[in-house]
Amino acid sequence: MEPVYRTLQLIAGALVRAQGVRRRYRGLENIPATGGFVLVLNHNSYTDFLAPGLGLTRVGRRGRFLAKSELTDNAMMRFLVKHTRSVPVDRSAGARAYRTAVDTLQAGHAIVVYPEATISRSFELKEFKSGAVRMAAEAGVPVVPAVHWGAQRQWSKGTRRRLGHARIPVYVSFGEPIEYPAAVDVDRATEELRAHMAVMLTDLQETYPEAPAGADWLPARLGGSAPTPESALIIEEAEAAAKARRRAAKAAADERKRR
Repeated sequence: MEPVYRTLQLIAGALVRAQGVRRRYRGLENIPATGGFVLVLNHNSYTDFLAPGLGLTRVGRRGRFLAKSELTDNAMMRFLVKHTRSVPVDRSAGARAYRTAVDTLQAGHAIVVYPEATISRSFELKEFKSGAVRMAAEAGVPVVPAVHWGAQRQWSKGTRRRLGHARIPVYVSFGEPIEYPAAVDVDRATEELRAHMAVMLTDLQETYPEAPAGADWLPARLGGSAPTPESALIIEEAEAAAKARRRAAKAAADERKRR
């Protein structure tokens, strides 16, 4: 029994209903009924954990999300991460998070991974980190590729927030589990996983309601005003550099206070 997780499920369901989100799922039968697995998701919004997570609950599964360790700086988030058995990831000590994730998988739980690491401003798939394939192969569990579409209309980078009762459709597709041998070529398998999910995402987009030309949540490839992947990369690199400068300035200020 996990009362905190159950409470969060109820809250998430209430939020989705309050917003009038029209969820549509395909491939729920591909989610393993028992045992550990890695659910690999595309990352295009701040709310894209909701519909896929609620999809897991439809088949009686719960996902343990890999979460940035910065979230645990907040007492409430630290409590939630701990009691939902999520896995905080400190990029300066990634080996510890990786080990925890593998142990969690071997204990029969589902780990949810965003291999793009950060939100895609272009709403196209970015390059994937190899951790999902690596941990699945080591733990001896499958990867379940999954894509979703529509959540970026609610709240994402570079878009207008639409968090009211906007009745936004959010579609989620779960692919068939993929097994990897312990000796897998991780880099090649990761590239193939990304290519497979790109096809899944295109298929899902083709079933989605028609979008207005120039929409801020639509990729340039589909006639939207979102930046191209190349332009998005320039923006993201500038943001990362600015964040690094802020961290350095804060560290320097903290050091001066200690003196």
